[in-house]
Amino acid sequence: MSAHYELKPAAHDQFMFNLKAANGEVILTSEAYKSREGALNGIESVKTNSPVDGQYERKTSTASQPYFVLKAKNHESIGKSEMYSSESAMEKGIESVKKNGPAATLHDIT
Repeated sequence: MSAHYELKPAAHDQFMFNLKAANGEVILTSEAYKSREGALNGIESVKTNSPVDGQYERKTSTASQPYFVLKAKNHESIGKSEMYSSESAMEKGIESVKKNGPAATLHDIT
C-alpha cells in the first residue's frame, strides 16, 4: 500500500486525519477539526508545508522524548508526530513526512 491520509471521524462530531507511511505506520496526526472540509484543508496544508524543513518544530516532551510539530506558514500547528526514542529517529520521521506528505493519496473513512 502506498502512503496515504486517513480521514476519519473524531470525538464530538469532529474530524481528524493521520498521514500513514506505505508500511501503515502513522507518521503525523492532525488536530481535531469542526468540519470535514476543515480536515481536508488541513491535508492540503500538509501537502504544501511538509517538504519545507523550516515548517517543522523539533520539541522534547516532559519525559525527554523527541517529537515534532508540522506548522503552516501562519505558524498554526497542522499535525504532530509520535514520541521517538532518539533525535535521529525523530529526524527519520521528519524525512518520511517530507517524502510522503506531498503525494499521499486520500482514504476517506468518514
